[in-house]
Amino acid sequence: MSRFVACVPLFGLLMLTTGCGCGGAGRVGHPEAVAPKGVAAADPTGPDLDQANAEAYGTIVENPFRSPAVAPLSTFSADVNTASYSNVRRFLTQGQLPPRDAVFLADLVNYFPYRYSEPAGDDPVSLTLDLAPCPWKPAHKLARIGVKARSLAARELPPRNLVFLIDTSGSMDGETRLPLVKKSIELLVERLGANDRVSIVTYAGDAGLKLPPTPGNLHSRILAAVRSLQAGGGTNGSGGIQLAYETARRAFIEGGANRIILCTDGDFNLGQTSESELVQLVEKERASRVFLTVLGYGMGNLKNSNLEKLATHGNGQYAYIDTIDEARKVFVEEGGALVCVAKDVKFQVEFNPAKVGAYRLLGYENRILRSEDFKNDAKDAGDIGSGHTVTALYEIVPIGVKLDLPGVDPLKYQTPAPPANASTEWLTVKVRYKEPDGDASKELAKALAADAEKPMGEDFAFAAAVAEFGLVLRDSPYKGRASLADVLDRASAGFRHDPNGHRTEFLDLVRVANGLKERAAKE
Repeated sequence: MSRFVACVPLFGLLMLTTGCGCGGAGRVGHPEAVAPKGVAAADPTGPDLDQANAEAYGTIVENPFRSPAVAPLSTFSADVNTASYSNVRRFLTQGQLPPRDAVFLADLVNYFPYRYSEPAGDDPVSLTLDLAPCPWKPAHKLARIGVKARSLAARELPPRNLVFLIDTSGSMDGETRLPLVKKSIELLVERLGANDRVSIVTYAGDAGLKLPPTPGNLHSRILAAVRSLQAGGGTNGSGGIQLAYETARRAFIEGGANRIILCTDGDFNLGQTSESELVQLVEKERASRVFLTVLGYGMGNLKNSNLEKLATHGNGQYAYIDTIDEARKVFVEEGGALVCVAKDVKFQVEFNPAKVGAYRLLGYENRILRSEDFKNDAKDAGDIGSGHTVTALYEIVPIGVKLDLPGVDPLKYQTPAPPANASTEWLTVKVRYKEPDGDASKELAKALAADAEKPMGEDFAFAAAVAEFGLVLRDSPYKGRASLADVLDRASAGFRHDPNGHRTEFLDLVRVANGLKERAAKE
């Protein structure tokens, strides 16, 4: 068996070209009233805005500050989802501030790659730690944890068994939905080879096998199936998921990339429709070593919570495709992410109570684990693909800085811990992971030294600006003196390394959001 298995999205081999003509190309479009100079305004009368807004977002309860005296360990799963960023961008470019629960801080920060050190030796991941003053609370500190996955050469990539599970229900009608899905797949087809297998399962009122497992070099046959897709009917998502897994198992490639790619707006209204039933279905099928990646399309009907949970429980990534530019980012720029280099990746941070009065993890609310889950190899966690970076930020309150926290009485039956002043380190980070085809986890560890604090470098400053942007959009109770003006200043100093223009686009989005907030304040 190949040591590299498809554990993260299939995006790696979906090599999309640029001139697809699907109407979304180019940089961000903005409402005229707030559009920055040189950026075209979006059309506020587009067909998707005429639909009744049936979008659904789960409530996010932000992580609170915790005292190391009460909770010395913070444990969470890696997360490579990026859907929230492109969804927030979609709201802003249509002249609306996003709902606060559509703003996931971890998704925003992890939308951008960062220049962490490459893994050394046989380790599939590297670990980088930084500390600097917190921009929105100068008396606090901001700690950055960065992980970089090893990048694989093209010759190491395995053959692909790809099952496209495509929502063809009536809600997928509209240019940014099924037509964008079809055009994306059409661009993929010419890149497939004889060793690949492609299947297409569609679901509306009923699930159907539109294309049985077909060699990837039979381009005309695959294209004919793609171009014949039409939207109409209800949405039997559970039936489609079951048939897709059956199809993937039938064409299973041992040691290959076996993956289902679900393309939908998430509106499941037939068959098993509850979130818990769909999650249980995906969890059961996960044992087949077929992994599920979820791509959200369209607006006005997006069931964000459903899609995010399906991807999490299906060992995959959740991305939101709002334009062809986003498809290009996901399918081309993040090419190596098809192949997992580390699976079930978990973080555990231990804080030194002699240095840290309190700490708060920014984002990852839906990835929090129990302390005992860290060494439990049966506990599923996030997977990291070739070339991926994962970033986590902690806001730290140093000892001596006042912060009101609820306390607890001293424990009666536990042995007191040794004095914390035996160490001057701020914290220790442990990262636990499995090899792609392994069952036993391995561990990396690194401490953040007492003298680690220094001015933010370009990447750290940009990541902090993106997080601050999220705090302002959420109107977070932890935002301190965060402002969009400060976000713009900080991000402007951190976008010089911008090979694909995403950081420049972020600056445009900040300007748009600032204009919308100013306009809302006057109304």
